[in-house]
Amino acid sequence: MNKRLLRLYHHSPAWLRSAAASARGVQLRSWRYGPETERLVEEALAREQWDAARMRAWQMERLAYILHRAATSVPYYREQWRARRQRGDRASWEYLENWPLLEKETLRQNPRAFVADDSNVQRMFHDHTSGTTGQSLDLWLTRATVRRWYALCEVRWRLWHGVSRRDRWAILGGQLVTPGAQRRPPFWVWNAGLRQLYMSSYHLAPDLVTHYLDALERYGVKYLLGYTSSLYALALGALRLGRRDLRMAVVITNAEPVFRHQREVIEAAFACPVRETYGMAEIVTAAGECAAGRLHLWPDAGLVEVHADEQRGAPGAFGLAGELVCTGLVNADMPLIRYRVGDRATLPVAESTCACGRMLPALVSVDGRVQDTLYTADGRSVGCIDTVYGTELPLREAQIIQESLGRVRVRFVPAPEWTEAAGATLVAGMRARMGEVEVVLEQVAAVPRAANGKFRPVICNLSAAERERLEGASR
Repeated sequence: MNKRLLRLYHHSPAWLRSAAASARGVQLRSWRYGPETERLVEEALAREQWDAARMRAWQMERLAYILHRAATSVPYYREQWRARRQRGDRASWEYLENWPLLEKETLRQNPRAFVADDSNVQRMFHDHTSGTTGQSLDLWLTRATVRRWYALCEVRWRLWHGVSRRDRWAILGGQLVTPGAQRRPPFWVWNAGLRQLYMSSYHLAPDLVTHYLDALERYGVKYLLGYTSSLYALALGALRLGRRDLRMAVVITNAEPVFRHQREVIEAAFACPVRETYGMAEIVTAAGECAAGRLHLWPDAGLVEVHADEQRGAPGAFGLAGELVCTGLVNADMPLIRYRVGDRATLPVAESTCACGRMLPALVSVDGRVQDTLYTADGRSVGCIDTVYGTELPLREAQIIQESLGRVRVRFVPAPEWTEAAGATLVAGMRARMGEVEVVLEQVAAVPRAANGKFRPVICNLSAAERERLEGASR
């Protein structure tokens, strides 16, 4: 949503905001689900029972199609292979190991070069993500691709836990569904098209949590999905208020890891299990937690390579840790091959049978997507604040640092089209989420990296005592 439309939306009455959200929900539902959805769901369920050899054969057949299509019909890859041939390189594109690694920056600079010749972006679903580093990405998917993806999500992020897209649910996400300065409910919109209560993750102050809880009851919400930090803040409020009436079927987390203390609090507040998920907008891999507490990779979503750099624990106890390099198997119209997703993970050295009975491979942990939670002066915790980058800001990368309750620094590397107006938009976006804080914009040549070559996109430099005081106030 551009700035003008967002301003108009925020100045509309609550009923009109919900009507707009519902209209968008109907549109999204038509993209995500269709007459083929039930068949796709059944096929996904069947693949979960395949042994490793059968799954590998399925992957290789799909991979062969995608590699050939990329090398012959996708401008970026076709030019890459043409240049290699001119240099006398006779390596075959039929083998994945012959393909170079793909960097996010390469994709960011010219995303349309990754769309196949016979695909019309005007008729495709356009997804725009800021990513966790402030690097914006444009992605395109056909309706068939979107439906294949959401069939997988329906199975492994819903049906595994006894819920479905037909149930009423609530999400705590990064959209500014209500004005940031608003202090009276509603802090949500009802999206009838998706049977979804979209709740702001920017208004979870201790004195406002009770309104969220009342809304969950009023709308008959069956399960929750959202940022771990936001769900944790909501759960703390429920326990502090003694609200034991909100029993959910499941709480599903995304975008952030789940720590043990967060899991315990959320489960106590909503009398249900917490299930972690892992994924990204580029849909080159994903994972979901089963009832036995194990994260399972989705081998039908992508091929995963771990560029290991260390071994943790005794052999077979934990596994190999390293950077994830993924090749997507869902989107053949904008294929991403050997794509560096920017995360580090640990995979088991040897697979073992899971108590859930599924044959999907395990993922021990995702180690590279931990973001600090920021805090506001009125006691709110703000997670996944990278949504502030939006769809319009011309940034190459950025880092948000909370220096005090009243001061936030944004280090950023601007794209050539950066202007003072873009800086004002970034400041306004930060204040919409954090309140009336001082926002210092620091332009840098590159965001400082750690020893592993990565940088933390969000850093909270409040003292441990200050954090404990703020978290204690919300309990």
